[in-house]
Amino acid sequence: MRYDLLHPADQILLMMDRIYGYGMTTTSGGNLSILDEQNQIWITPAGVDKGTLTRNDIVCVKPDGTVVGHHRPSSEFPFHRLIYAARPDLRAVVHAHPPALVSFSIVRCIPDTRLLPNERQICGEIGMAEYALPGSSQLGENIAAVFQRGNDSVMLENHGVVVGGADLFQAFQRFETLDFCARLEINARRLGTPTLLSDDQFGAMAHSDEPELGEFVPQSYGTDELAIRRDMCTLIKRAYDQRLFTSTQGTFSHRLADGSFVITPFGVDRKYLEPEDLVRIEGGAVEAGKTPSRSVHLHKRIYELHPHIDSVIIAHPPNVMAFAVTDRDLDSRTIPESYILMRQTPKLPFDAVYRDTEGTAARFTKDTPIAIVDNNCVIVTGQNLLNAFDRLEVAEYSAKALLSAGCLGDIVHIGPEQIRDLEIAFKL
Repeated sequence: MRYDLLHPADQILLMMDRIYGYGMTTTSGGNLSILDEQNQIWITPAGVDKGTLTRNDIVCVKPDGTVVGHHRPSSEFPFHRLIYAARPDLRAVVHAHPPALVSFSIVRCIPDTRLLPNERQICGEIGMAEYALPGSSQLGENIAAVFQRGNDSVMLENHGVVVGGADLFQAFQRFETLDFCARLEINARRLGTPTLLSDDQFGAMAHSDEPELGEFVPQSYGTDELAIRRDMCTLIKRAYDQRLFTSTQGTFSHRLADGSFVITPFGVDRKYLEPEDLVRIEGGAVEAGKTPSRSVHLHKRIYELHPHIDSVIIAHPPNVMAFAVTDRDLDSRTIPESYILMRQTPKLPFDAVYRDTEGTAARFTKDTPIAIVDNNCVIVTGQNLLNAFDRLEVAEYSAKALLSAGCLGDIVHIGPEQIRDLEIAFKL
């Protein structure tokens, strides 16, 4: 999708539908704005249901203060205007009240972005603005002052969060990632004490040395590949809607009959992926003009080592990742479905995907279809697209059930005899 070709009103409508639809704000809460090339501020209106907005509801405020539109601009317009004045490099602002970030705001703490490798880079340094009356000039000044210090993401005491970006899509990605960090940290604290990544671990990721892939120009696309591209996009979007992927993270691949495979691209919003965005990897070369996921070498080696695997997913679902950032193991002996699909669920060290691609790929035997990488990701394998996706869903639902069960009583696992019965009955 060419975001830059969308009118500001359409961009705002698209993002507000997304934010409201995923329960990240309420009917009356939150506001989005864009500063255009004429220094006009396009902003959501005051007093209009966020669930029924149309492009005609979006308001334009000209540089001289003239309001164009059917409604008044959001009551929070003052801080949007002050942020743009303080930070000329920002051209879009997102403000909302997702429950996890509100939880941090009312204890006046900032989510830690050092639980996983990429979140710190996406969100940048996060600031905290002092409380003031919503819609007041004082609140605007408090927020703008924190942005002026170079922060792109600002928590508001007892209120929510404000995030800026070079465009609305970058601002949304920062906002979504910060909300993900908040949800992850809350889940992890229900299990124990979260483990943070060290500077050395960040360095291991930054300096991982993978061989470059050459390029090739596809001569044709067979009907089987076209079907796989279509079905991958359907499941990727479903994964995003179920919050198993975020807009910036989540990798899906599938092997083709000739041994090549198709994989998600790097840096393309998972919500809007189309079949033509996916990348074919063939004979150690990449489809010309495209950039594959950074985990492409791991996918490639898994397929080379394991004929029984035809699909691989790397994801960061928030409930499974609570186990990845603590010392707790995700035990599949909860209900029969969980054990049948997950079997052994080992934990691998953080740098396993950077420094030991060979050893990591070798772990995915028929008895080990899924693994959790400490402070990094979950890797899921399957016989086909749906099998891998089902396995990812079951892992996330199992993790969520274990997190919830902890406040109800002692967890009782399926016993060894019942496990043997499952293995015999389902030929595991």
